[in-house]
Amino acid sequence: MSQEKMSLHHQKLQDLKKNLTHVIRGKDDPIDMLLIALLAGGSVLFEDVPGMGKTTLAKALAKSVAADFNRIQFTPDLLPGDILGSSIYNPVQGTFTFRPGPVFANFLLADEINRASPRTQSALLEAMSEGQATIEGTRYPLDPPFMLLATQNPVEFHGTYPLPEAQLDRFLMLLSLGYPDPDVEVEILHSQAETHPLETIGPVLNRQDVTDMQAQVRAVRLDETISRYIVEIVAGTRRDARLKLGVSPRGALMLFRSAQASAFLDGRDYVMPDDVQRLAVYVLPRRSVVPAVQ
Repeated sequence: MSQEKMSLHHQKLQDLKKNLTHVIRGKDDPIDMLLIALLAGGSVLFEDVPGMGKTTLAKALAKSVAADFNRIQFTPDLLPGDILGSSIYNPVQGTFTFRPGPVFANFLLADEINRASPRTQSALLEAMSEGQATIEGTRYPLDPPFMLLATQNPVEFHGTYPLPEAQLDRFLMLLSLGYPDPDVEVEILHSQAETHPLETIGPVLNRQDVTDMQAQVRAVRLDETISRYIVEIVAGTRRDARLKLGVSPRGALMLFRSAQASAFLDGRDYVMPDDVQRLAVYVLPRRSVVPAVQ
C-alpha cells in the first residue's frame, strides 16, 4: 500500500470521525471502536439504557457514507419475511416476483433487536457472517459493504427475548455509550437548541472507499508472535476454571481482524501488541460464559 493512498484514506477516516463526534459528543473511544468495526467488516451491538444516542450514532455513520441505509423497528410480531423479503404473486401474469426486504442495504439498523422472537433474530445470522440471504431456497448476495448496527436496552425485560449465544458471537463487538460528563451534556443541550446536529452532516465516504479500506485492512502486517499472543489470550479463557465456556476460534479471528483495523485507523501498516490489548476488552468478554450463581 502506497504512503499516499494510506494518507488519503486516513484523512477520509478523520473526516468521518469528525462527523460522528459532531453528532455524539464526548464519546471518542466508542466512536473509534465503531470505525474499527467498519474497517474490519464486522457488526456492532449497542447496549445501553434509552436516550444515550445509540440510534443517533448508527444513523450518523450511515449518513456519513454515501450508501444504502435501512432501519427496522423490532417488535414481537416481526417475522423473518419482514426482514429478508418474500415472493409476491402477480395474478395478471401468474408469476411470483421477489420483493427484497430491508436487509438488502449497506447499513442496516436493527432497533431494539431483542424485542423480536429468536426465530426472527436468527434471520440475520447468514447476512452477518456470510454477506448473503437465503430466501425460499435461493441465495441472494448482499452488496458490500454490509454492516448490521443493532441496539438493545439491557434494563427492560418485559416483552424482550435474550439474544442467543450464536448470534452474540457474530457481533464483532458490544459497545456502550454511557452517560455524558456534565460539561458535555451542557454542550449537547445548546447544540440542539435550533436543529439536530444529525441534519448538518453529509457523506464523506462512498461504498467504494469503504470496500477499498476493508481490503487494505486485511493486508496490514501481523507478525506471527502477535498471532500467538492472540491465541494464548483466548486459550487462557478456555483453561480458566472460573469460566463455563471460553472464547471460540471465531472470537480469536475477530480479535485478529480488529487489531489490523486498529492499526490501519492509526495510519500504520503493521499491528502492535497494544492494538490487541486495546481491542481485547471489547471483543472477548461477552464470548466467555460465566457459570450461573447458585
